[in-house]
Amino acid sequence: MTPAPEHWLVVPIVLPLFAAVLLLLLERIRPAWQAPISLVVTLAVAVLAFRLAAIADTDRIGVYLLGNWRAPFGIVLVLDRLAALMLALTGVIAVASLAASWRLAGRGPHFHAFFQMQLAGLNGAFLTGDIFNLFVFFEVLLIASYALLLHQAGGRALRAGMHYVVINLIGASLFLIAASLLYGVTGSLNFADLAGRLPALPEWDAGLARGAALLLLVVFGVKAALLPLGFWLPETYGAAPAPVAALFAIMTKVGIYAIIRVTFTVFGGDDWMTEWGHPALYVLGLLTIVFGAMGALATKRLVPLIAYLVLISSGMLIAAAMLGVAALGGALYYLVHTTLAVAGMFLVVHAIADQRGPRADRFGNGPPLVQPTLLGVLFLIGAVAAAGLPPLSGFIGKVLMLQGSGQAPSVAWFWAAVLGSGLLATFALARAGSSVFWKTHGMATGVPMALGNRAGVALLAVAGTLLFVFAGDAARYSLASAQQLAQPRLYAGAVMSQTPVSPPGRTSP
Repeated sequence: MTPAPEHWLVVPIVLPLFAAVLLLLLERIRPAWQAPISLVVTLAVAVLAFRLAAIADTDRIGVYLLGNWRAPFGIVLVLDRLAALMLALTGVIAVASLAASWRLAGRGPHFHAFFQMQLAGLNGAFLTGDIFNLFVFFEVLLIASYALLLHQAGGRALRAGMHYVVINLIGASLFLIAASLLYGVTGSLNFADLAGRLPALPEWDAGLARGAALLLLVVFGVKAALLPLGFWLPETYGAAPAPVAALFAIMTKVGIYAIIRVTFTVFGGDDWMTEWGHPALYVLGLLTIVFGAMGALATKRLVPLIAYLVLISSGMLIAAAMLGVAALGGALYYLVHTTLAVAGMFLVVHAIADQRGPRADRFGNGPPLVQPTLLGVLFLIGAVAAAGLPPLSGFIGKVLMLQGSGQAPSVAWFWAAVLGSGLLATFALARAGSSVFWKTHGMATGVPMALGNRAGVALLAVAGTLLFVFAGDAARYSLASAQQLAQPRLYAGAVMSQTPVSPPGRTSP
């Protein structure tokens, strides 16, 4: 018998977890098997993610009851359009990053095991239907990211890693406090159940719930690197190895996803969130765009430059999400584009740094590149994509966001931030390219771009090209995802109406 689609929801979480355990066991007895098994598992999860996205495209919200307990008493996994979109995007980034890590993985133990744990944490965060398990999956992916960040890294990565660990430990503490407050006043942490209980709270309890919402937004703002909580990102991403930095391109999107999920699904029926929460997030998004653009202009190194572009995109996505359903639809399209573009650029600029000897990724005179034509073309295409210039999909995403913003209040600031940051990012990338490719002296002595890195960049380029070629279908899916988010009753109804599976020969109570 073919399992129902809901039964597949647990596989993107359980399969990488089992693979991580298996890889740890094989590390000593069959080390050569690690990379092939890790790649097969990652490919399988990616294929399944696209299959789940096809199911979600029918507007069906899939619900899986772990332990066969009805919500809100048990743990639930929920697949709607947004979750499916994030799963598919994670699958593409994971396969590309793993391909690029072929050389890095052999330089130290446990890489593949931690990679699979990271994949399980990411997928779990997108699929979970309650706040406590969102915290659990956050911790799983963060613990794995600590190890991946420091894999065969030096003192600079260790310093950046310490800052990264400390700020996330503080965030975890605030997360637990917020979850405790919500459970104390509502008796539930299930997204769907909270959406129904929050509007009925008495005034005092409603105030506590809103305080918990603020704490959650602070925690998710740290993950999304929103100003003033995102100062850790440029140094941390700049110190990470190339494949890890490419994988981290999806990490900030976990924070953005959590903000959107809590804002629309859990607190979507609360007027306070509309009157105060959305404007506050909008302003923080604009400030993050400005900070990211200024940082991109100020930095003198290639890898941090790409990290500042991550900040620009984070601010842009959050600000657009607060401007209405149409703008949110454009933001979801742009989210896919910018994640692919930034991940590819991390791989490219690290390859450039490897070919510049002691000069590495710093601007200024340095030795010529071993592969100037290949890396020059890749950098040019990546720069056009990362800056959101025509004719690539980034330009389409920006147009969708600007058109969707319509007559929203203070929309002029958003237009100015989007267009101005695009101009400044273009200038920063052009300056970086001219410095690296034209100001050279001496002989080329660097390391050629590894085959795995080329494969990772090629996969991301193909994915970006498909996003451009099928822009109409992708934009339709993104808009439909935004419209589904704007109707939280659909999500709540699907979750709360899901009944446990009855044993053979018995009927459900």
